[in-house]
Amino acid sequence: MDWVKDFYEGSVRWWGEAESVIGERDRRRVALLHRLLGDAPKTILDLGCGSATTAAAFAQAGHRVVGVDLVDRSGFTAPLIAQAVPGALRVLQADFYEVDLGERFDVVTYWNGFGIGDDRDQRRLLRRIAAEWLTEEGTAMIDVFNPLVWAAWHGDVEHRPAIPEAGYHHDLFERNGFDPVSNRAELTWADAADAEERFTQYLRCYSPADLRLLLETTGLRLHRIVAGEEPLDPAAVHTGHLPLLEEHYEYLAVLKPD
Repeated sequence: MDWVKDFYEGSVRWWGEAESVIGERDRRRVALLHRLLGDAPKTILDLGCGSATTAAAFAQAGHRVVGVDLVDRSGFTAPLIAQAVPGALRVLQADFYEVDLGERFDVVTYWNGFGIGDDRDQRRLLRRIAAEWLTEEGTAMIDVFNPLVWAAWHGDVEHRPAIPEAGYHHDLFERNGFDPVSNRAELTWADAADAEERFTQYLRCYSPADLRLLLETTGLRLHRIVAGEEPLDPAAVHTGHLPLLEEHYEYLAVLKPD
């Protein structure tokens, strides 16, 4: 995982400002958690919290949240923490494979980031969630990258022009690749103005069937899947289910302790 820190530090320079404001995506995540688990106050651990906008949205909704992210985004998180009720939001810069939090949570979330590293890395993280962080009746909510859609995007190139008024100050190109043997998406980002500014992000993708295998021996089980806004029973038959076949590059895995 040598690429990880360089990539995410680069992403702070490229779109950190744009992603430092609570937006509709953050509010949808809060609404989804409330729909699945109810809106009673909870303790939440938000892994890979980025600029902590989703964590802040949960704090605004009455929950107590601890966010953990690998890179320093304190310039963006400090205003969000200052606006929250005292004690409702705490953000740590740490490697969540190593950090010692010393408490358990009703909910552990990992939005739009699971799949960094190989299967051993994923299992190591899942075991920590089960053994150290989640309460006995707790729930983990993890976005999982969908290999079917990423495979269909192989070879696509997207130009993302700078939009300074929205906080995007760099003119970027994104090239999508997919390795069908390892089920791994490979996204290469390049700055149009600087050929040296180029990073590749590697994301292990898991079908729901693959995810069930990955979960074995971790202390967690797949309770539910959410594709878009639609909850699915993973034990049912879903032949021809277009949201997973063609529409959603990630789905939400709702996990429970074994």
